[in-house]
Amino acid sequence: MTANPAQADPAHADPAPADRTPADAATGILTDLRYDVAPITPFGLAIRATEPGLRVEDIPVAPLRSLVRAHHVVLLRGFGVFDGPDALSAYCERWGEPSVWPFGTVLELVEKEQPEDHIFDSSYMPMHWDGMYREQIPEFQVFQCVRAPGEGNGGETTFSHTTAVLERTDPATVARWSRVTGTYHRAMEFYDSVTVSPVVTAHPVHGAPVIRYNEPTAAGDAGFVNHPDLRFTGLPDDEIAEVHRSLRAALYDPAHLYAHAWRTGDLVVTDNYTLLHGRNAFTSGAPRHLRRVQVLGTPPLDNPGLVR
Repeated sequence: MTANPAQADPAHADPAPADRTPADAATGILTDLRYDVAPITPFGLAIRATEPGLRVEDIPVAPLRSLVRAHHVVLLRGFGVFDGPDALSAYCERWGEPSVWPFGTVLELVEKEQPEDHIFDSSYMPMHWDGMYREQIPEFQVFQCVRAPGEGNGGETTFSHTTAVLERTDPATVARWSRVTGTYHRAMEFYDSVTVSPVVTAHPVHGAPVIRYNEPTAAGDAGFVNHPDLRFTGLPDDEIAEVHRSLRAALYDPAHLYAHAWRTGDLVVTDNYTLLHGRNAFTSGAPRHLRRVQVLGTPPLDNPGLVR
């Protein structure tokens, strides 16, 4: 087992509000010899089962929640898998109130033969935050890999640590980003909504600066299914173009980007309040199957930018 990883990456650990589970609540996990615990580069924490038959459900949720808030991504690998979507949903209820969609709480992320949206295609997915078009924004995302796409087939889920981006970018550039507001419209099977958000805003709990940004897609990319309608204001057009260029460079900088290569059985829990996420393209027909549940914060966060 590694040295205590809860303190291994202080540059990426957000300050813990007084009403949250203290970091030392995770000590039992970090020192339990049934688990191998190690930092992920450039951020995150991996907890791997070292004995057969261990299950995620046996790990107390409170310390896991603390670890996700501190490290932003927690990977649980080598544990027994959930029997189906209902079992996953029931487990997620221990984290908080799951977001309910027209299809329920569990989204089956799998390629469709004739997708009407890029969510169900094999294309890349631009950086965004979950819940941006919904009435409430979830704090946590829980991903279960039912079947991995296979080595060399792509399909990594990408996460960018926006607090680290802002801390490590020169103040003049951050000031330029802070003058820009995005207006986002997206119509798909589950909603037809508009949201408006500054590119740089405050974390809803502890107030540290974070980035809320839906990365534009190339207008001429005919293979991308269902382009959202995005508009950015606050600066002249030529300066807006530079904002997009510099934001992309910072968000995808290896110092700030974690691309998770899926293995069957992986469970990944992430901090949606701090991170942006997307997806690398994958080989069409590869057996990539994820399940996702969104868990609301306590109390739930009403979407401050939702217009309709």
